[in-house]
Amino acid sequence: MIRKTTKMIMQIKNRLLATCSRQKSYAGVRRKPLEFEVGGKVTLKVSLWKGVVQFGKRGNLSPRYIGPFKILSRIGPEAYKLKLPRELQGVYNTFHDSNLRKCLSDEDLIIPLDEVRIDEKFHFIKEPIEIMDREVKQLKQSRIPIVKIR
Repeated sequence: MIRKTTKMIMQIKNRLLATCSRQKSYAGVRRKPLEFEVGGKVTLKVSLWKGVVQFGKRGNLSPRYIGPFKILSRIGPEAYKLKLPRELQGVYNTFHDSNLRKCLSDEDLIIPLDEVRIDEKFHFIKEPIEIMDREVKQLKQSRIPIVKIR
């Protein structure tokens, strides 16, 4: 009985290892190492999940990447130093390549940084410009205030 159970456990482990290595080989073929050229342009990923003050649906319409920024130099195999504008003066200018994306857009499609406000931890800060409309939705036992903000 014990031999049979041990044999089955070994068989399950071997099948799991085979499946794992097969999946790894499939994923490894499609994965390309990220490399950017010095002097090229990249966009920078902005954290959306921590410290964000937003109105409306969370993160749906917020830009995920800002930029473009010029690459000044490559630091090690996975880090790049970027040329950041004055608006981002408090942010350290060296980033891991997982936070960068090649800039493929035209210069006229760029989101200007004066419209995007970022705190010292590099998170979005959004504040309302004006309250456009107010109404109160009446349910059976509760009232829900609805505010339209620009």
